Amino acid sequence: MYSLQFRGRATEIAPGVLRAVTAAPSSVLVTIIGEGGVDGRIESTDGAEARFESEVSFSDESTFREEGTIDFGSGHSLRFRTVGAGQLGPSIDPNLKHGAVVWEVDGGEGRFDGAQGLITSNFFVGDTGEVTDNHFGVVFVADPRVVS
Repeated sequence: MYSLQFRGRATEIAPGVLRAVTAAPSSVLVTIIGEGGVDGRIESTDGAEARFESEVSFSDESTFREEGTIDFGSGHSLRFRTVGAGQLGPSIDPNLKHGAVVWEVDGGEGRFDGAQGLITSNFFVGDTGEVTDNHFGVVFVADPRVVS
């Protein structure tokens, strides 16, 4: 299981097709429930950085499909693709679009060889292409202690 906040850019590589490149430092997600409701934040922690690359193909202004990779370093990476279609629309900030998508893990390399699972992405894209992408992933991997 992991939760990371990726930041970077999305650039158009063809009409209706974007390439997203982002990175996320190691972090801790803190959620506190109290008298004021709920408060959440991401705090930095020691560790390496994850890198994300994807290709996003729009069906229309608000729906898309996506596939790509997340590299967790040291030869450990995941491949993913969209389940159904992702959604993108306006947000309360007129300079940002807000979207969400669910990805299916399609295997990977290193620790993620043969991995399965789902990742949710809740993201913002600015007018100039800057991306803030919040992931929550639940990924099943083979137990390295099990010998087949």
